[in-house]
Amino acid sequence: MRSDDPYDGGWDERLAALWDAVEQLEPAVFRARMGALAAERPGEARALFELASAHDATDREEEAARYYQEAFAAGLSGDLRVQAVIQYASTLRNLGRAQEGADLLTAERAAAGAGGPLVDEISAFAALALLDLGRDREAALLALRALTPHLSRYRASVTGYLDVLEREGC
Repeated sequence: MRSDDPYDGGWDERLAALWDAVEQLEPAVFRARMGALAAERPGEARALFELASAHDATDREEEAARYYQEAFAAGLSGDLRVQAVIQYASTLRNLGRAQEGADLLTAERAAAGAGGPLVDEISAFAALALLDLGRDREAALLALRALTPHLSRYRASVTGYLDVLEREGC
């Protein structure tokens, strides 16, 4: 039995199918189809996030930035909000606004703590923003801090070296 209710789970399935087809579609067609899906859920944070992501994925950063802001204003929460912060900060970086992106990611890292969702991804994109700002050493330290917990050997040594570098005023 088919339901015409866009909230019946069919929306998520159609969304997943559209993302699966992104590489096969012309960017304008992909954005139009995402716009049609988002229109089924007007003003909903998740739909606005997907619309922002679609514009981002097709190199329409200005439009993406606007939709990310709308998604935040609509109350985007949880892991999707963290994803949106990462993507929005990356978009800002692409728009030449690396400092804004770095500030967003720094705040997100502080709020997430060591065990927060996507904390390594936050660090990676923060490091990219720092590189754009000419803060190479700080970017390297941030990236190495994110990498260190994943090392199978020499974790203590790398941590010690990073502590020394940070004390030296990186």
